[in-house]
Amino acid sequence: MTTPFRVLSLIPPMTQLNTPYPSTAYLTGFLRSRGIDAVQEDLALALVLHLFTPAGLEALRGCALAQPEAQRTASVHNFLDQFDAYRATIGPVIAYLQGRDSTLAYRIAARGLLPEGPRFSALENYVDDGSGDPLGWAFGALGVQDKARHLCTLYLNDLSDVIRDAADERFEFVRYAESLASSQPSFDPLADALATPPTLVDQLLHDLTLAALHRHQPTLVLLSVPFPGAMYAALRIAQTIKAQNPHVRIGLGGGFVNTELRELKDPRVFDFVDYVTLDAGERPVLSLIEHLHGERGKQRLQRTFLRENGEVKYVNLAEPDIPFEDVGTPTWDGLPIERYLSLLDMLNPMHRLWSDGRWNKLTVAHGCYWKKCSFCDVSLDYIGRYETATAATLADRIEKIVNETGQTGFHFVDEAAPPKALKALAEELIRRDLQISWWGNIRFEKTFTPELSELLAQSGCIAMSGGLEVASDRLLNLMKKGVSVEQVARVTKGFTDAGILVHAYLMYGFPTQTLQDTVDALEYVRQLFENGCIQSGFFHRFSCTVHSPVGMDPAAYGVELIPLPEVTFAKNDIGFTDPTPMPPGVDHDVLGQGLRKAIYNYMHGLCVDDDVRRWFEHLPCQVPRPTVKRGKIAKALA
Repeated sequence: MTTPFRVLSLIPPMTQLNTPYPSTAYLTGFLRSRGIDAVQEDLALALVLHLFTPAGLEALRGCALAQPEAQRTASVHNFLDQFDAYRATIGPVIAYLQGRDSTLAYRIAARGLLPEGPRFSALENYVDDGSGDPLGWAFGALGVQDKARHLCTLYLNDLSDVIRDAADERFEFVRYAESLASSQPSFDPLADALATPPTLVDQLLHDLTLAALHRHQPTLVLLSVPFPGAMYAALRIAQTIKAQNPHVRIGLGGGFVNTELRELKDPRVFDFVDYVTLDAGERPVLSLIEHLHGERGKQRLQRTFLRENGEVKYVNLAEPDIPFEDVGTPTWDGLPIERYLSLLDMLNPMHRLWSDGRWNKLTVAHGCYWKKCSFCDVSLDYIGRYETATAATLADRIEKIVNETGQTGFHFVDEAAPPKALKALAEELIRRDLQISWWGNIRFEKTFTPELSELLAQSGCIAMSGGLEVASDRLLNLMKKGVSVEQVARVTKGFTDAGILVHAYLMYGFPTQTLQDTVDALEYVRQLFENGCIQSGFFHRFSCTVHSPVGMDPAAYGVELIPLPEVTFAKNDIGFTDPTPMPPGVDHDVLGQGLRKAIYNYMHGLCVDDDVRRWFEHLPCQVPRPTVKRGKIAKALA
């Protein structure tokens, strides 16, 4: 009797804890549509749920007690001092965050149930609104569930710190061992880490991997690595599989691989995996399965690295990709959607959508219809190949997913969802009377009229995020963003008036950005909050990548790249020098401190009327006045 051919797709630690990362759901749904026996598991969630149990905390306590007392951090000391309280509360906290015991919120919110470690000290920074509760301004009298969820998140963050300090120095919820992989030109750091004795976390992941192998008996295992913080764990999983059953073939793919391993040369990677595939996985995986069935030679694979005669070889037979219309419907079968944890880590209305709630992830269109932004990886497939599906096809997928999961919340994960496709989908959802809630990411372009905003809201749209980047028309033009600040104001106001939450991605440190540009940009942002155009925002530092227009043609942006060492493994971020003058003692990192403080206050309705220069009082120079008139946005809206 021959063993059936089965594909097992795995999500390695760490990814989101509130909802499944969608890559395995996409692949599993596609493979099943082609009649292939495909299953999936989320080992990231499984790892956390095994760590955060009384038995897991007992094991963690053993690691902490094995440390010399002088080496124990404040987090570890607090954990040991309050261990009985942690052990008694960990089960109820997990049950509450999974939505299985909502009435516990009242005890949690009263701050008498949970042990409080160093992470709770952040609450001291909040302003008391007169209620005696430092979180009163955020949650009010009736926001008990949200307040409890935030306190539980701080509690888990305290335990995460203990895991890092006592059991595994690389552990974090999202950026787990990220520095070993992200833009690492050499495989050495990962190889060295993988050769060390297993930590408590490694051993638990080892056991979970063996259990998954036993359950599914796969022929091919696919490891999806969306972020650098999932690469180390993915290779630990592969290491376990190879030791247990070297006949199982292992493929590696995902967002991190597609972005950073495009010039892979180190053959040691293939001590752990057999194949590394790039870009959309449907075609390469289908060809790989045909190869393993003996129906296709390895010289006829697509976008696949493998090792041959001790050297890395890249094989890419020209063959069309699977059209986006034909990739099938994602399936969450095999992923325990009732066991994910709804967290509330940041008091930001848009960030809570990312960490709270079990969202079905779906793509409206493959790639980006604009694909011109100079900071974006427009040369890569996930941006550059733009394909759509009909509104009827998308609505069919939505109906199937709702029927399967029982969840009506959708996060459209497009780089920039096209307005034409969103309009058609909204009309189809309304025509079918299909009641869902959805949110996604767009360009704030003029096609999003108030009338379209109303239509989208009627179809279930609750929030939109989009890039305002550096709120400067000069820099927006240099970025080839295709929008102006005034246009963004009108579009975002239309969304807000339709009852849709608006979040702005903001950027600082773009090439040639001056102190005056930064002050003016913040004044624009202040006015957008003042006029009710946006309710949420986040400033991040510009990072140059080798696949972006800035990285490919730095001279066009007035900067010079810092040469990289020889790259045999990961390649993405690249340093640059910008000759644009700044006052002595002032750089973009220093400016970023003020920008982040300003946006945090604006989101909470504080200091919106103040002169923006107050946020730069820490600078060792005189800060110039904004050149933007204070009524600029109000005038644009009028």
